[in-house]
Amino acid sequence: MSQRDLRDDGSPTADDPQRPDDEGQDRLELIAQLEVLAAENRRLQAAYARSHQSRYRQTASGLAILGVVAFVGGLLIPNGREVLFALGGTGLFGGLLTYYLMPDRFLAAGVGEQVYATMATNHAVIADELGLQDERIYVPTGDSTLARLFVPQRVEYELPADLARPIVTDELQRGLVLEPTGTGLFREFERTIDGELTDTPSVLAAQLTDVLVESLELARSARADVDIEEPTGRATVAVAASSLGPVDQFDHPIASFLASGFAIGLDKPVSLEVTPGGDQEEWLITCRWETDDTN
Repeated sequence: MSQRDLRDDGSPTADDPQRPDDEGQDRLELIAQLEVLAAENRRLQAAYARSHQSRYRQTASGLAILGVVAFVGGLLIPNGREVLFALGGTGLFGGLLTYYLMPDRFLAAGVGEQVYATMATNHAVIADELGLQDERIYVPTGDSTLARLFVPQRVEYELPADLARPIVTDELQRGLVLEPTGTGLFREFERTIDGELTDTPSVLAAQLTDVLVESLELARSARADVDIEEPTGRATVAVAASSLGPVDQFDHPIASFLASGFAIGLDKPVSLEVTPGGDQEEWLITCRWETDDTN
């Protein structure tokens, strides 16, 4: 190293090849920023899980306190002792049940959205490559918990006779047959209802939308408008604030759950259409089926 390559304090100058170049410096800064973002993402997910667990603990504590207060009231107020003791037992039991059934882990909605979006993209690419139509038909299989999604290749088509094959090559039945993403959700729905699944469209729509919001928590709100006209029935569900991203993606879980539910409950093929609603976060999910009677 020559004398002119040294500063006054003896350190190398900018021309020294041993000093990292600007490109390498930028790469190191990007890596450091990614590590910071990854750490922040982990911190936010942990905070999200803690917030849900804290909510469960608060609920359990509130029920337990209510139970203790009711028991103390029963001891002090003889006239209402039976009612207060019953209320106290209910509160304590509810508090214990809530505490011990509290989930240990929570899956952030963003993670589920990313996983589904990848699957939807892959399915959409396959459908485009096969030259399939935009039609989405959910077909009952005879199994009370299972429907199939049929995507036809031709504008004029017939429903496949064999729904077990994923690729149908018969002339008018050509297309793709898939298990809907809403299958597992529908099975969860069936476990929450009492008795057999209804075949009345208006009642079925109310059951599906209620579970979609209250139990599955896949949307902030869902309201159904059912119209039965010979020979076509229609149910349009307005869904707000989907927790799994845009509902117009390929076989979106919310739309898939609703279409599968109508197909199985009514035991009829159901065509699906999803369009943006009037509000920014709203989607209109329309299911149509053939009918020869009114409900």
